[in-house]
Amino acid sequence: MSNFFKTEFGRMYLGDALELMSVMEDHSIDLIMTSPPFGLVRKKDYGNVDADQYLDWFRPFAKEFRRVLKNSGSMVIDIGGSWIPGQPTRSLYHYELLIMLCKEFGFHLAQEFFWWNPSKLPTPAEWVNIRRIRVKDAIDCIWWLSPTPWPKASNRRVLVPYSDSMKGLLKNGYNAKLRPSGHDISAKFSVNNGASIPPNLIAIANTESNSIYLRLCKENGIKPHPARYPADLPEYFIRMLTDQDDLVFDPFAGSCVTGEVAEKLKRRWICCELIEEYLKGALYRFKPETKSKTKKTPSYNLSHPAALWHGPANENPLPQDGGKQRPNKTKSKV
Repeated sequence: MSNFFKTEFGRMYLGDALELMSVMEDHSIDLIMTSPPFGLVRKKDYGNVDADQYLDWFRPFAKEFRRVLKNSGSMVIDIGGSWIPGQPTRSLYHYELLIMLCKEFGFHLAQEFFWWNPSKLPTPAEWVNIRRIRVKDAIDCIWWLSPTPWPKASNRRVLVPYSDSMKGLLKNGYNAKLRPSGHDISAKFSVNNGASIPPNLIAIANTESNSIYLRLCKENGIKPHPARYPADLPEYFIRMLTDQDDLVFDPFAGSCVTGEVAEKLKRRWICCELIEEYLKGALYRFKPETKSKTKKTPSYNLSHPAALWHGPANENPLPQDGGKQRPNKTKSKV
C-alpha cells in the first residue's frame, strides 16, 4: 500500500482496499461511492470475478464497509448485470449481492436507482442482433444503502427543470381531484416550486471518446481504464448525500472519477486502486488544464413501445423454439 498522489482535498492509494480499510477508524467515512468489478462472463483487464463466485469475493469488503461507514452515511454501488453463459437469461448475482448486504451485514436499502446509458451498444449481439429474441441491455442497477434507515440526504441538491407539460399545467392551472388510482391530487400540486424532483431513473450517456483524459492517456502511452462511469453519476450522489468537507471513499477507483468529482465539490476523498497504470492515467484528471468544466447536461427521451409497430398484419411470426435455432441470414421486416 502506497500513497500515490495527493491533492488539496484527497489522496490516491495504490494497493488493496482491504488493507487500506484495515487502518481506517470505525465510522469515519460519510459516503462510499463506487463501481466494483462486475460479475461478468468475460474476463476484463481490471480483474473481475465470475458471477457465481461474486458474493464470496465481496464479503470481506462488505464487512469493512459496514465498519468504516458513519451511521449517518451512505454506500452507493453502481453494478451492471450479467448473462448466464450460453443462454439468453440473466444472472441474479447483483440482486443476491443486494440481499446479502442487507440480510448479512445489516445495511438498509434506502432506494434503488437505475442508470440508463442511452449510448450503450446493442448487446449481447447473439441474442439482440442475430436471433432478435432480447432487447439491448442498457441499464446498470445502483444500490443506495445505509447503516440506518435515516442517512443524511436531500433531493433539493438534484432537482431538475420542469417538463413542458408541467410548465403548461402550472400556467393553465389544475383542478384538484381524486385520481382513478385512488391518489388524492391536492391543490398544492399546482404550486410552482421552481424545479422538479427527479425520478430514480438516471439518464446519462457514457460517451467520452474525445475527452482530455483519453487523449492524454493515448499521447503518453498509458492504457486507460476500460470501464469508467461518467462524472455526472458520482456527482449526483455526492451532491445529494454529502456536505462540503465530508469524506468520500472509492475502494475500486479505476481512473479516479469519484476523486475528481469530490475535489470539484470540495469534499475530502480517498481513492484506492490495485493497478498502477490506471492511477497514472488518473493523474491527468487533476492537472489544471484538464479539470472538468461545468457543462449543460443533455436530456433524453424514451420512445413509446409501439412507435414503429404497424399492426398485426405486418408482424413476423415468433420463433416457436424461443430463438434456440439460429436464423438464416435473410432480410426480415422491422
